[in-house]
Formats: sequence, structure tokens, C-alpha cells
Amino acid sequence: MALKIRRRARLRRKEASEFLRRLADEFGMAVPADEVLLDEAEAGPHRLLLRENEAIGLFLNGDVIPTIRGLLAFPATKRAVTVDMGAVRFIYNGADVMAPGIVDADPGIRVADVVWIRDEKNGRPLAVGRAIMDGPTMAREEKGKAIETIHHVGDEIWRLGEEEP
Repeated sequence: MALKIRRRARLRRKEASEFLRRLADEFGMAVPADEVLLDEAEAGPHRLLLRENEAIGLFLNGDVIPTIRGLLAFPATKRAVTVDMGAVRFIYNGADVMAPGIVDADPGIRVADVVWIRDEKNGRPLAVGRAIMDGPTMAREEKGKAIETIHHVGDEIWRLGEEEP
């Protein structure tokens, strides 16, 4: 069953600019604070940050984190984890990210940070997750789970963007 957006509310300009500032500070995403209005909406168990009809952010425990569509529209420059092409199909299916598949990680990543995962060939975002290891550790570690996946390409949040309202 596909998610449907409900309870959509326009954010006040001050709130909207605070969320955009957090995405910029934490992920290096340059989302323009232009005349495009931002909304907060619910879709199933999720609270989303919408820019026009695109879910660019996801609210998680009081924080705002980027969605894959948000990362595609406004590329991030921080908290990236790069995986080898062998890991891509597992991540596409929602698997957590294992350390052996990681070829590079932002050295500023700390345990419990929300990070985004990209493939090494195209640099395209595949998933967003919570770090279980810090950046330098996940880049060199040969075993174990490094990132717990929160949102990935093909999941219900991703599919929201494919539905016509």
C-alpha cells in the first residue's frame, strides 16, 4: 500500500529557514530559501519536509534529515559514505550498510550521525542512515555493520515522489 500525504501545513518563514539552515550546516545542501514555500506533512508514520510537492527532508527525533530526492535536487557535500558497486543492490533493497562495502567516508562522521550513502561509480545517493561507526573506522574496518539504513531508493518515501497528487 502506497503512502499518501495527509495533514499538510505551511511552515512559517522562520521555521522553514531554520530547517534549510540545518540541512546546509549538517549536510552541505544548498536549498535556496527563495519564494518557494515549504510545508510539513504526514505520510503514514513519517513527517516530511515538502518543497512544492517534493519530499526533500524527513523529520527524525526533532532533526531534519535529507531524503534521497532532496539529495538529488540539492547535492550534499558533507557526511557522505561511498560504497563499492557490489554493495549497491543490497542497499537498493533496504539492507544496512556493512563496513567491507565502504570505500570512503567523510572523516567528520561521528557515531549516531545521520549520513548519506552513494555509489562509487556515479556518486548518486542510494540511502540515508545512522552511523554505527565513525567515518575513519567505517572506511578501514573489514567486518561488521557500519550504517543502519533509515530511507533508501525504492522505499515508500521514495515512491511518494512517483505518485500524482
